[in-house]
Amino acid sequence: MQTFEQQEIDLGGGEHVVARFFAPTGPARGALLLAPAMAVPQTYYTAFAEWLARQGLLVATFDYRGIGLSRRGHLRELDADVIGWATRDCAAMVDAVGARAPGLPLYWLGHSLGGQILPFVPNNDKVDKVLTIATGSGYWRENTASLKRTVWSMWYFFVPLAVPLCGYFPGKRLGMVGDLPRGVIEQWRRWCLHRDYAVGVEGATARARYEAIRQPIVSLSFTDDEYMTARSIAAIHDSYSNAPRDMRRIAPEQIGVRRIGHFGFFKPAFEQSLWQTHLLPELRLDTAAAGRAYSPIQ
Repeated sequence: MQTFEQQEIDLGGGEHVVARFFAPTGPARGALLLAPAMAVPQTYYTAFAEWLARQGLLVATFDYRGIGLSRRGHLRELDADVIGWATRDCAAMVDAVGARAPGLPLYWLGHSLGGQILPFVPNNDKVDKVLTIATGSGYWRENTASLKRTVWSMWYFFVPLAVPLCGYFPGKRLGMVGDLPRGVIEQWRRWCLHRDYAVGVEGATARARYEAIRQPIVSLSFTDDEYMTARSIAAIHDSYSNAPRDMRRIAPEQIGVRRIGHFGFFKPAFEQSLWQTHLLPELRLDTAAAGRAYSPIQ
């Protein structure tokens, strides 16, 4: 049984992203936009989105242009970079969710990359609260020891060689991240090679955008994350210098499991231990609009 409404969100210029909206059976008490990790398709988050809808939230998932259901044509023909994903794809999704749940609190839940790019979303003032999951700086020297060996070859060999030859990054064939548009991988590479990540590369304007975020941020990170270290987690959140930040680092043994990792949070096995215990209490904002009905847009 299909639990969502799927829709193409028009970005103008003949481009679009594909989104899925998971509606609660009763009146919605809030809306949540899930911004995915790099190259991770929205289908990965389906079980999590369904669960959130059962808790009374309107949930939206989507794929960035060139990823998953939003991939059209050949990637070498797609003109997109990471900031473009934020300024166009994410901005359109913020508006789309707001149109379906007017007046309700809007949560931004960013997984990895999704927690990094909110400052570049021009209408981020419509977001009431931010939750980041396994979000940290991608600066390669602050990656985990095991990952450093892989990303060094990726940034200094595979990307410079493969992208000019293919016109995009064939990450799926290489077993690295996934297929990505040229502009995305090249911009991300520049960020990951700079100590200050995005703000170091994009300059004062980017730094000011991070400093302009004042919504409360709750960060959930995991001690066994195979990509992000405690330092990288702290580094990206330090850029949100004017936002109230609640930083929570969870070890697998705290919840009686052997592994969580960078992607594990969204697995149904963690419904009770992570979703119910650590996330759900953060999805409660007092608002006079709570309880308004979800209104599907045709």
